[in-house]
Amino acid sequence: MLVRHGESEGNVAATSAERSGEQTVGVPWRDADTPLSATGEEQARALGAHLATLPPDEAPEVVWCSPYVRARRTAELALEKAGLPLRTVVDERLRDRELGILDGLTSHGVDARFPDEAARRDRLGKMYFRPPGGESWADVALRLRSVVGDIERHEDGRRVLVVCHDAVIWLLRYVCEGMTEDQLMAQVAEHSVRNASVTVLVGGPGGWRAEVVDDVAHLAGADVTEHPGQGDD
Repeated sequence: MLVRHGESEGNVAATSAERSGEQTVGVPWRDADTPLSATGEEQARALGAHLATLPPDEAPEVVWCSPYVRARRTAELALEKAGLPLRTVVDERLRDRELGILDGLTSHGVDARFPDEAARRDRLGKMYFRPPGGESWADVALRLRSVVGDIERHEDGRRVLVVCHDAVIWLLRYVCEGMTEDQLMAQVAEHSVRNASVTVLVGGPGGWRAEVVDDVAHLAGADVTEHPGQGDD
């Protein structure tokens, strides 16, 4: 079960800055320390209420989580609401994509301050563009391959809840489902991964398949928010 963290203060600031044409997102925290917004906390509790309704043969048995504050807090609030005292593995390989010199910039800021990088991004595409000091989507996929291997090895037979980030969820699907770049990007172009949404991957002899994708039905009573990842325009 793949869950994107609840709405963060960084999501709110980035979307506002992008819409108003600002060059920088303007938050005081480093990316790893960005907290949930009040809406994000409501979403996390709504997720927990949903987990509490799952029958025993569908409920998660262990949690793997990004170390970033927004992901850890989402997992903490959800498990508390669900009454599930699950073992939680915090793994840095599940962190969000690193943006290097473009960190904290909107698309307007990238175009204005690093026009050569903007042109290179447009030429190489999302999968292979690596900003100086940062990661491409392919780089993230590489570290996620080892995460998937460790989860399969250490949690064999257990239902695993993974709380992470939008690009990480896309790339976990890419790795597990054996997608091509074209197949992945076609889906990315169609829809985003919404905050606190649930995607369920089921493994079997034929490999992994997506049984549920970006489901937010459980967020009844909490706002549904859609914030594209920073730097992924």
